[in-house]
Amino acid sequence: MEKGKMSFAYSYFFLLLVTISIVAVEANPPPIFIFGDSTFDVGTNNFLNGTIALANFPYNGIDYPNSVPTGRFSNGYNLADRLAMLFGYEGSPPSYLSLVNNMSISKEEILKGVNFASGGSGILDQTGSKLWHGVVSLRDQIQQFGLIRENISEMKGADETAKNLSNSLFILSVGSNDILDPVRLGINVTKEQLMTNLQSAYYQHLKDLYNLGARKFGILVAAPLGCCPFSRALNKSLGGNGGCLRTVNEFARRFYHIVYAVLQRMTSEFPEMKYSLGNMYNMTNFVMKNPRSFGFKETKEACCGSGDYNGVGFCNEAQSPNLCKNRKEYLFWDLYHPSEAATNLSALALYYGDSPFVKPINLRQLAEIQI
Repeated sequence: MEKGKMSFAYSYFFLLLVTISIVAVEANPPPIFIFGDSTFDVGTNNFLNGTIALANFPYNGIDYPNSVPTGRFSNGYNLADRLAMLFGYEGSPPSYLSLVNNMSISKEEILKGVNFASGGSGILDQTGSKLWHGVVSLRDQIQQFGLIRENISEMKGADETAKNLSNSLFILSVGSNDILDPVRLGINVTKEQLMTNLQSAYYQHLKDLYNLGARKFGILVAAPLGCCPFSRALNKSLGGNGGCLRTVNEFARRFYHIVYAVLQRMTSEFPEMKYSLGNMYNMTNFVMKNPRSFGFKETKEACCGSGDYNGVGFCNEAQSPNLCKNRKEYLFWDLYHPSEAATNLSALALYYGDSPFVKPINLRQLAEIQI
C-alpha cells in the first residue's frame, strides 16, 4: 500500500476507534438475511446431529450477556450481531434452524431477517463435510431461504414480497473453509483449480439468490488465513518459525480478486444488483501492522486454546484450555476466529468504511439505496 493511502487508512481506522461508542441506528432498519460460515453462525450448528463444528460450550460466550455459550464462535457477540446492531437491531436475526425448532416464535419475525450461516461450511458443497461431519452448505442455506421466501409471500403476497426483498440486505461471509480445508485434510490442490471451482460455484449461488429476489449484497472476503493461530501452529509443527503460511495467504488474496470478478460479471448481467465488497484481508493486515493503535497487545496467539499459539486445541472448558484474562487485547479469540474486540472494528469498517477496506460503497450506503 502506498504511503499516502496507508496514512489515510490509519487516520480512518483511528476515527472509527474513537467513535466506536456511536451506534448508527436506522429509523427503519432493512431486513437482513445472513449466509456463510462461523464468522456469522449464531447457533445453526447446535441443531445439526453429528457435527463437531460446535461452539455451544464454555469458554465461548464468556463475554456474551450472562456468559451464555450460544453457539457463536466468539467470546461475545460475533460479526453478524455487530453489523445488525449498527442497523438498529439488538443483535443478529435468529438462525433458520432455531425458527424451525421453536414454533412459538411469531412468523412475523422472519420479515426482519433470518441467519442461515453454518460454522465450517463453504461455497463448495463438499467443504466441511469430511472435517466436521456435517454442516449446512451455502447451497443448502440458499434453499432454506427459498422456503422463507415462500412464507413471506404467503403473508405479504408476491408483489409486496418482491419489493421488500429488493430492499433487504443479503450479507455473505464464506470461502475461508474452502481455502483451509485442503490444508487441514492434506489434499493437494492448485490455486488455479480451487479458484476456478470457487468462481463458478459462487457465481451460481449469487445468481440463485438474485433469482429469489435479492438485489443488495454485502460480500465479505477472507482475512489473511495464513496468519491465524492455527496456521502459525501448523507452520511451527512443520519445522517453521511460527510465521504466517505464505501459500494460504496467497490463496486468500487471490480469492478476493475472484469474488470481485464474480460481482463485476453479476452487475453487468443484472443492472439492478448492488453490492458492497468488504476486504477482510486488508482490514486484518492493517490492524496486525498497527496493533497498539487499536488496543491490541497480542496478534499471533489466540486468547483461548492449547498448543503452540493456542492454535492446536479448541476453546472447550472440558479440555482445560488456556484462557487469557485481557480478552480485549487479543486479536484472535481461538485458533481461527477473531475476538469480539476485533469483530467490533471490522463491523465499523464495513458499515462506515471506504477503500481499501470496502468498495465501491459501504454497507450503510448500500442500505440507503432504494430499488
